[in-house]
Amino acid sequence: MRDLERALEEIGAIKDQLARGARFRGFGPTTFAATSVLGSAAAVVQTLIPPASNDAYLALWVAVAAASCGIISVEMIGRSRRLHTHLADEMLRAAVEQFLPAGLVGALLTLIVWRLAPQSLWMLPGLWQVVFGLGVFASARFLPSPMWQVGAWYLTTGLGCLALFHGPAAFAPWVMGVPFGVGQLMVAAILHLDQRSHD
Repeated sequence: MRDLERALEEIGAIKDQLARGARFRGFGPTTFAATSVLGSAAAVVQTLIPPASNDAYLALWVAVAAASCGIISVEMIGRSRRLHTHLADEMLRAAVEQFLPAGLVGALLTLIVWRLAPQSLWMLPGLWQVVFGLGVFASARFLPSPMWQVGAWYLTTGLGCLALFHGPAAFAPWVMGVPFGVGQLMVAAILHLDQRSHD
């Protein structure tokens, strides 16, 4: 019985190792294009109906982030089960482990600034982009090689927002709408080109 358990553990370790060295194909271009449209639509809504407060601004963009995560997660699970078959669970776990720290930092940073340093709320749009860019860099080894450009995009736009847009200017609709819309379209284009070459 102990030999069987050891053999199963070794098989699990081998599967984990294979998953960590393989290209993750659970992300689809259409979903990322949809999140780009979602972010752009949020910026349009913000332009037409300016948020009455910083809390309303936060609620809008947190809702966009949550909806985007939900859409991407549903497709990621389905595509992984279809394309990675026997390694699907290990591939999903490895992919989530790479981006999860950045996601948690972004969420906790938002909560801490909102609750304890409301005078610094203007920094959040830039910080979100920087954290997202770092998450993309952390995940890049599982993804098509041009994906580093997306990480560089978000890092550059985030630092640019922090350097150039202070106070109320940081909450302008396009400060989040343009970087997020363009960044997600870049992901969609890279995934589409990779999918075509793989097919």
